[in-house]
Amino acid sequence: MDVSIFGFLVQDGLATGAVYVLLAVCLVMVFTVTRIVLVPQGEFVSFAVLTLAGFEQGQRPGLAWILLIAGGVAFAMELYGAWRRRTRRGLAMAAFSFLALPAALSAAALVGNTLPWAAQVLLTCAMVTALGPILYRVAFQPMAMASPLYLLIAAIALHFVLVGCGLYLFGPEGVRTAAILDGSTEILAMPVAFQTLLIVAASLALNLVLFAFFGFTLLGKALRATAVNRRGAQLVGVSPDYAGQITFALAAAIGALSGILIGPVTTIYYESGFILGLKGFVGAIIGGLAAYPAAALGALAVGLLEAFSSFWASAYKEVIVFTLIVPILLWRSYAHLTVDDDHE
Repeated sequence: MDVSIFGFLVQDGLATGAVYVLLAVCLVMVFTVTRIVLVPQGEFVSFAVLTLAGFEQGQRPGLAWILLIAGGVAFAMELYGAWRRRTRRGLAMAAFSFLALPAALSAAALVGNTLPWAAQVLLTCAMVTALGPILYRVAFQPMAMASPLYLLIAAIALHFVLVGCGLYLFGPEGVRTAAILDGSTEILAMPVAFQTLLIVAASLALNLVLFAFFGFTLLGKALRATAVNRRGAQLVGVSPDYAGQITFALAAAIGALSGILIGPVTTIYYESGFILGLKGFVGAIIGGLAAYPAAALGALAVGLLEAFSSFWASAYKEVIVFTLIVPILLWRSYAHLTVDDDHE
């Protein structure tokens, strides 16, 4: 290995690691607020890439059908819940979130291939973001007070459902989206692609936005309160169901943006989100599914380890990356002898 190869591997590791950072932060955020290990986090990434590629190829993306069908199921569940409670409270908001918004986005998708590229990106992000609260309402809200193990099983089941939908609606072919920025520059006498710089800068900017959101906004503080003490937050007026839907919307939005960033540099298939999510999960585990900075640093380390493993032992790079989780889990099992599953 010479200096030039080392530089290219560092670039590749930083670019992919920056995306893993976003996924790891999402996994930590969702787990702390809802106690759900969001196994389908990677599907938000792959659906965003496949949807945008569909627009670029002049096709109507299958995500519109997922939105319409899942939104209809979510609203039917809301109607049933309102009938049991003998109240119409929240039905108007549910009709907007689960019926009107998916219908409007699906209608816009009909002409998505005629829109400018920037509008296609915004429409893609909006469609994936709208999917987040719908999935929470359908799959997790009815069992929100269950143990983390049951929630994990539900998350795994949802992952398989979404992968099957992805295969049926998007097909088995891999896609790449158009590059956001072309060209390169030189840093320390090494050529660096503008796309790589954009990925790293966007990841850093999104993490700073999340820091400001949780630290300085009322909604962010409400989500933090739910993460610290669910019952206490509920007693002061924070709805756990609303917190869960907002958290899933944020996770879906960040997943969509991650897909927009990684789509031009990685071929994405309908099942690619699982591997991406697992690598983000390794970073989240390094942070104990609780510490954002440690999760971010762990995800960055995963990206660098993957890049150098692909050079030294490309056939075993996935094994090397996922083996990293073993000593972390062993260390945590000995360092933390007691676990409080219900942080209420």
